[in-house]
Amino acid sequence: MMSLGKKIGYGAAGMLLPGLALAATPALDTGNTAWMLTSTALVLFMTVPGLSLFYAGMVRSKNALSVMMNCFAITCLVTVLWALYAYSLAFGDGGGAQAIIGGLGKAFMDGVGVNTLSGSIPETVFSMFQLTFAIITPALIVGAFVERMKFSAMLWFMGLWLTLVYAPIAHWVWGGGWLGSLGVLDFAGGTVVHINAGVAGLVACLMLGPRSGYPRTPMLPHNLMLTVIGAGMLWVGWFGFNAGSELAADGTAGMAMAVTQIATAAAALAWMFTEWATRGKASVLGIASGAVAGLVAITPASGFVGPMGAIIIGIAAGVGCLLGATKLKPALGYDDSLDAFGVHAVGGIIGAILTGVFVAKGLGGVGLSHGVSLGAQVGKQCVGVLVTIVYDAVLTFIILKVVDAFVGLRVTEEQESMGLDVALHEERGYDL
Repeated sequence: MMSLGKKIGYGAAGMLLPGLALAATPALDTGNTAWMLTSTALVLFMTVPGLSLFYAGMVRSKNALSVMMNCFAITCLVTVLWALYAYSLAFGDGGGAQAIIGGLGKAFMDGVGVNTLSGSIPETVFSMFQLTFAIITPALIVGAFVERMKFSAMLWFMGLWLTLVYAPIAHWVWGGGWLGSLGVLDFAGGTVVHINAGVAGLVACLMLGPRSGYPRTPMLPHNLMLTVIGAGMLWVGWFGFNAGSELAADGTAGMAMAVTQIATAAAALAWMFTEWATRGKASVLGIASGAVAGLVAITPASGFVGPMGAIIIGIAAGVGCLLGATKLKPALGYDDSLDAFGVHAVGGIIGAILTGVFVAKGLGGVGLSHGVSLGAQVGKQCVGVLVTIVYDAVLTFIILKVVDAFVGLRVTEEQESMGLDVALHEERGYDL
């Protein structure tokens, strides 16, 4: 710790030498910038190719290419909309409406130049890092409705959903909006990304209805090798997702990386052992799904909790998401094809609420805000979860109704039977 004499000496030097005082103003940090460039690439890697492979391996072979096409097209669509206006809505200054939405002052990336900073990194890097989150969130929704939505309907839905759901909620939590001001903790996207995507996926699959033949006809993954490769890519990319959300190369980023690894491993084992005990076999799909569940649950907590909290969050997510995917879905009868709700919404809810518990210093976390009790913080987390669920569900329903009225949501029975690879794209994933 700096001695009092040194502090006084540096203070005097700052008054006597204006040049030294100016050095305290925000400046570009090349180390932080290098880390954020790397993190941005890692998070983009999560969608293309990570999520694309993870999802494509779990569908039937006649639809594998269409799933990858969805992820690729979403990446392109969201990128253009982000540059045009969505970045400004999420992170711009909303003036009098700042608590609700950002303004359009940064539309067309106005004012975001080579020398513009966001903290200690270029604003271009900050914007592109946040873009990768905006890309993967709608891409996650695809897992709920694969094999039955029109490609045109998907594009309209994703564009409107990014504008009316993702951008506002991102602003509320991260862009100076009311949930962040309330004290809701979401380090890297438990509410903004995972609950958001999972709830939208549930609404979409309910409105579309089940796939033809579901659940009577077996609809098994056609290539688990692709799924495991995709899961591995997601795991590696997630270090940029969570540790990158610190926006700096520091100790918090290091801890975020550590707890991400620990929670993921704990969740994968919890899912595997629970499945093994209840079904008599430990499946490859199960351990891969468990790993993703752990990654989801630790996301909101990653900058706030310690290693032991991460283990408990991981175990809770592994068991909770397994039950959500294997018990809740059959009980309610909805066809969430690849368990977008069961893994992302359930895992996001578990992680968001437990963040409010394990942030406590006595439980290994960074500590609660001054004057905030453990119960109050958990209450704030529940508010964030409930607001996200309700707003997302209502707006998603409205958007899908509008899209259905104009272009229709679902392919024909003949197209579904043929497979969307050929029916919508006139291509095949496999030519054997």
